[in-house]
Amino acid sequence: MSRRANGRATADVFARIRRLGMTLPEVESATRYDGSPVLKAGGCFMAAVASHPSAEPASVVVRMDVDQRHWLLEDAPETYYVTDYYEKYPLVLVRAARVGDDALRDLLAVSRTLTLAKARPGRRARRRSHG
Repeated sequence: MSRRANGRATADVFARIRRLGMTLPEVESATRYDGSPVLKAGGCFMAAVASHPSAEPASVVVRMDVDQRHWLLEDAPETYYVTDYYEKYPLVLVRAARVGDDALRDLLAVSRTLTLAKARPGRRARRRSHG
């Protein structure tokens, strides 16, 4: 199935990510350079529906410490995975249909913490003053 034909599923997955992620402080819903929706924290990427062709349809990509990713992949390979494209980044892919809301919210919380640690202090201060 092409990404275009799968657009509704992608929108549904992002709606779920947005609903759970927006309950966390300093998280915002935004649009990436290519027009796809994304969650950001401190102005930096936090989570999105995976858009690279190497990812399975309806997969979520979240920022994740590489060591923690290793444990997720080992513990639950039916839920978490990486492709060659994503492996070089501190990210993990999640088969959204295989993870409950509580687990997804926990993943988003970890992603938020890692993202805010990465965000430049000046960028975070500017966002707070405008918001």
